[in-house]
Amino acid sequence: METNKTSLFDRISNSIFAKLSVIFILVLLLLIPLFWVKELIEERKSRQEEVSQEIAFKWGNQQVISGPIFAIPYQTAQQVVVNESNKISTKNTYVTNYVYLLPKSLQINSLVLPESLKRGIYQSVVYNAQLDLKGSFDAIDFSKLEVSPADLEWKNAKILIGLSDLKGLGASPFLQINDQKIEFETNMSALDPFEKNMVAAIDLNQSKTTTGNFQIKFNLRGSQSINFFPLAKQTTIHAKGNWGNPSFNGAILPDDRKITAQTFDATWNIPSFSRKLAQQWTGDVKRLYEINNNYEINSSSEDNYTVTTNQTEATVAVATDNNTASEKDMIQINFLDEVNNYQKTTRVAKYGILIIILSFTALFFTEIIKKQRIHFIQYMLIGFAMVLFYSLLLAISEHLGFNIAYLLAAIATIVLIASFVKTITKDNKSALLFSAILSTFYVFIYVLMQLRDLSLIVGTVGIFIILAVLMRLSTKINWDQIERK
Repeated sequence: METNKTSLFDRISNSIFAKLSVIFILVLLLLIPLFWVKELIEERKSRQEEVSQEIAFKWGNQQVISGPIFAIPYQTAQQVVVNESNKISTKNTYVTNYVYLLPKSLQINSLVLPESLKRGIYQSVVYNAQLDLKGSFDAIDFSKLEVSPADLEWKNAKILIGLSDLKGLGASPFLQINDQKIEFETNMSALDPFEKNMVAAIDLNQSKTTTGNFQIKFNLRGSQSINFFPLAKQTTIHAKGNWGNPSFNGAILPDDRKITAQTFDATWNIPSFSRKLAQQWTGDVKRLYEINNNYEINSSSEDNYTVTTNQTEATVAVATDNNTASEKDMIQINFLDEVNNYQKTTRVAKYGILIIILSFTALFFTEIIKKQRIHFIQYMLIGFAMVLFYSLLLAISEHLGFNIAYLLAAIATIVLIASFVKTITKDNKSALLFSAILSTFYVFIYVLMQLRDLSLIVGTVGIFIILAVLMRLSTKINWDQIERK
């Protein structure tokens, strides 16, 4: 009489502990393709940023509108020690300094018309802006300066405005001041207070005063954001346009705003209290700020300023009085894509390992309840199918948008895995049950994506409920009996 004895290998391979150990190892191995998927998302995202920068370079980068500012030159003598033929002597040299004067009042009216430009499957937001700057200058208060009116070269006075990318100008701006109309020109001198300067030369030799009203009108092209650097004692900015998803950045939010599905209208009233510049000052030529449109970080200890920009922020650095400013010195309006497919896909991919663990747990319980053994190779194939979901989501979203891509990728993944489970178990109910479980998981993740601020609390509570259901289900199974069988 023969006795059937189960080998040690069979007992180990059929034990629940061994099964769970294999599933755990598979989960760890699936982290590798999940990492590759995240790398692919970052690669596509970087490619989109490259295309956006190329479009911005040809159309016009993010724009910073600064000024106007009065600059009147004067000469100061300095003694320089020279060594000629082994004889040390001193001689006088003359250095050009300037008296700088900021406006008493400035009102900026801007109409911004953003649009999307496409290159292949990628797109970038650009805009056309119509700008109208009105304001007034006071007279220079010489009691606060160490220079007299007679020292100033009134005939060489200049009014400057700053733009971060002159390529965006459709035509030269004109300055209307005290019944004079003067065309701005590109500044080729050493006078360089802004990143890019437009200069209007004005002869004040007769009046010898800066008092007067001014108006400047021009059209400007740019991309991604428009920024205003308020310099007046009292600045009022009114911006409106045909964009339903603007982002207002900087320390000062609009006093009034009205945003609809397709338009926005916002107004700022900005006093000079937080300004890091005096109303007037003297000195040599210094850069007030610098914007790097290449999205890099520049620093200069010599001029005491540091500049940082990225796609959504423009940072100002003031180079006077040793004060370093930040992006809070600007009024910024961002015009970014309403839907960032790569950002959303990245957020979904962060839940990838959680979905795999929950799905494997549900599959394991299906195996126990239906008494149908599922091989670890089949677990691995199902895991690969769930990883492929994120590649499908990324590929389809580049053409059809995130929402449709999520629906199609989820349906394709659920149908594929459910049909595979049906083939394994030969049971329609098991396939339908598993497809319902997967559908619940994908719907749960999609809802988390929409909640944003509430995603943490809803996600934590949801996972807690899922865990409670699994714990309750595990109590219905006689694990000792299954282990003996």
